[in-house]
Amino acid sequence: MLLVTGATGFVGQNLQQALRTRDVAYRAAGRSAQAGSVPVGDIDGATDWKAALPGVDGIIHLAATNQNVIDGSSSGTDVFRRVNTDGTINLAQQAAASGVKRLVFISTIKVNGERSTKGRPFTPHDSPDPTTEYAASKLEAEQALIALSKTSGMEIVIIRPPLVYGRGAVGSFRALTKLLRSGIPLPVASIDNRRSMVHVENLTDLIITAAFHRAAAGQILLASDDEAISTPELLRRLAAAMDCSARLVPFPPVILHLLGRATGKGDLVGRLTDWLEVDISHTRALLDWTPPLDMRTALKRSF
Repeated sequence: MLLVTGATGFVGQNLQQALRTRDVAYRAAGRSAQAGSVPVGDIDGATDWKAALPGVDGIIHLAATNQNVIDGSSSGTDVFRRVNTDGTINLAQQAAASGVKRLVFISTIKVNGERSTKGRPFTPHDSPDPTTEYAASKLEAEQALIALSKTSGMEIVIIRPPLVYGRGAVGSFRALTKLLRSGIPLPVASIDNRRSMVHVENLTDLIITAAFHRAAAGQILLASDDEAISTPELLRRLAAAMDCSARLVPFPPVILHLLGRATGKGDLVGRLTDWLEVDISHTRALLDWTPPLDMRTALKRSF
């Protein structure tokens, strides 16, 4: 049986649906008591997982505190570390003591960095370069899990996804769709970059594969769709999927960056203009896995 933490979140809900479709036995864990879910309270270094662990062979750990670049809010270093680092370590220690065989940890591509170099996509073999408190907390959790696996024998699988999108997604993806629906001209036609994303169905398929595939043990797996595209091309494809027009106008990217810094939206502008390309060839070859949905189909299924 699998234990799924963060089961009520966007990815968690889609993962539960995929597990039910495949008739995989699982138990959901959440902060509060809900139908079909084991309540564990707030997740930190003191959470008691005793009620959730009996009979569990594997864990998919989705629960986390995330950053929000849309409104500029941040949970703060102490919260990121308490939930993402201490909470993960505590769960893993109790899981190992309970005899859990494998823990799949959903990390973030931001452990590699906020942006990739043009023509050099991120790989799982790159040296970590987190530049935010959120990413640093995820890296610390990764490192602690790897160390624990060496002493406990519990297998660890780490998955680093980029932006996750799909029907019901929030954050950057929903912000882009709102901009397109507004009909406001968007000054992004001059941007020439490549960014990777992953549709939630592709991610959940990889997560389930990683939970059971023998070769996944001890691996860092990068996730993404089958292609990386530029911001203007993404907006055009989104508009086509939404049956609306993409009003994109030329504008110098360097001026966009300056405006972003001046208005405190530098991180948001960076998501529109920078490269963040992911190489999933290692994941494909190791697990004989390919994203079930191509990006064009995935975008159409997101509305």
